Amino acid sequence: ESGALPASHMAFFSSSSIPAATYGHALPTSRASHKCSRTPPVRCSLKTFQPPPVDLGPVRVSPIGVGTWSWGNQVLWGYTTDDDAELEAVFKYLVTNGINFFDTADSYGTGKLNGRSEQLLGQFLESSLYIPNAHDVKIATKFAPYPWRLSRASIIEACKASMRRLKKNTIEIGQLHWSTAKYAPWQEETLWDALGDLHEQGLVQAVGVSNYGPRQLRKIHRRLALRNVPIASCQVQLSLLSTSPLTSGLLETCRELDVGIIGYSPLALGALSGKYSGSRVPEGLRGGALREVLEGAGGLLGCLEEVARGREASVAQVAVNWVVAKGAVAIPGARRIDQARDVVEGMRWRLSGAEVMELDSAAGKGEKQGVQN
Repeated sequence: ESGALPASHMAFFSSSSIPAATYGHALPTSRASHKCSRTPPVRCSLKTFQPPPVDLGPVRVSPIGVGTWSWGNQVLWGYTTDDDAELEAVFKYLVTNGINFFDTADSYGTGKLNGRSEQLLGQFLESSLYIPNAHDVKIATKFAPYPWRLSRASIIEACKASMRRLKKNTIEIGQLHWSTAKYAPWQEETLWDALGDLHEQGLVQAVGVSNYGPRQLRKIHRRLALRNVPIASCQVQLSLLSTSPLTSGLLETCRELDVGIIGYSPLALGALSGKYSGSRVPEGLRGGALREVLEGAGGLLGCLEEVARGREASVAQVAVNWVVAKGAVAIPGARRIDQARDVVEGMRWRLSGAEVMELDSAAGKGEKQGVQN
């Protein structure tokens, strides 16, 4: 999720059909309208259920984190500096209530605000030293493989610039933001070697990749293994409207290589938040991207709503929990306190196997799906 990704990354939705199978469950290929068959959910007390942490290599994180793409992005998310006070309140609420994982990138922020997301996280970390759980916050950032970053030194300098914005001496996870294999394959090995340098120099505790497929993941894993540098995480676009990681072999590859999975955009730009439908979309670029896909997602949205009612939870909580059920650390966005509360409450329960299967079935009957970056 980056305001500076290649143009293809902005083409979030397409008319491609959902894959025929998903990780752990089959996705039906029928296009018939879907009615969600209800089964009694297994309820978990919000007061007693303690979700176990997840290890991304040496970095232990909450099973749900927060992505900060929108923190500084004016074009897609309408950010202004007037938002900063509420964003700080969001950060402190999340940390106090057990969310310890925040994902960012050196390209998050638009125009003169490039890097703003990291800068805000650094400010909030500095102002939150004495709140509960502040000592346990983990940051993952991503380094954009811009065409001018052709040397190992350029990635090292990018990491140091991120450290300055984040006000950290070491970043928990440093990631390459996307693969250049399709348009600049000559750049890849230098980028991979630079990632190993970051780890060996202690600038990051662990390394990861983002928007990599199984083939490129195996290549970088093999190269860095020669230096005893493990890949801690692979970040992918994963939601009920973007299921290709479940059928491409990527999740199986991650499991085989002991690479943790981070699922970004679990709410599909808000399409699965419960706020929108084919006739009700947000203004601006997001609205144009969401309108067409929402018109063909009525069955899925209906199933999400039924599961949410049975759980006495929000639609967004259900959508995020589906990503967790697929074995990923989900990182929805949060810009307001109500959204932060949803993240925290969603972490305190889990979907049953039957509910996951119902959602799989509804997703398989949808007419549109998000493109996997």
